Amino acid sequence: MTGTDPADAVPARILVATAVPAERDAVARGLSGHPAVDVVAVDVVAVGVGPAAAAAGTATALTTAALAGRPYALAVSAGIGGGFTAPPGALLVADAITVADLGAETPEGFLPVTELGFGTVTHRPPASLVRELAAAVSATAVGTVLTVSTVTGTADRAALLVRRHPDAVAEAMEGFGVAEAAAAHGVPVAEIRAVSNAVGPRDRAAWRIGDALAALAEASGKAAPVLTRWSST
Repeated sequence: MTGTDPADAVPARILVATAVPAERDAVARGLSGHPAVDVVAVDVVAVGVGPAAAAAGTATALTTAALAGRPYALAVSAGIGGGFTAPPGALLVADAITVADLGAETPEGFLPVTELGFGTVTHRPPASLVRELAAAVSATAVGTVLTVSTVTGTADRAALLVRRHPDAVAEAMEGFGVAEAAAAHGVPVAEIRAVSNAVGPRDRAAWRIGDALAALAEASGKAAPVLTRWSST
């Protein structure tokens, strides 16, 4: 007999990487019972806070799956984050995942690592996936999601980031780490953020983490058909 027996085909799988268990649980609630998840396996993992932990945790998950003969077809960085203009509870989809502070300070200003002759600073999710995700979750905006190692806490820092990255819609701490690991494995990546606070002066009283987690859960359910369909193509 020629060809591949459908019974032997490896089902498509999706890895969703969050920073903390609260985000993981929100995503899992949104996906729970969704018909699309019955067709494609979706694993939601809390990989840790910050780009280094995100890269290490995502790489471990991708490697483990590949060695088991059940590789992931898509990696998604999902969670809450700061919005530059979008209000708390808004949903944002990245068309570029950029590390904002990897480089060197010079008398003339900041130089990204690429201008020093090393590495990369931006990963771009597939454009068709970005469009479909944004439509599915009714995203408030599509644009650059910045990855930072230190959360912005002043108006001056927020203004500086906007000058350097005029297309930025949000900042978070894990997207670039997830994207780096995915790129090393040849796996496409996406990033979805629910806004919990404004990027700028640090004001914990103004944060709306509960609203952001609820929005993230709702978005996960809406995104499920897109993610599963896209990873199966």
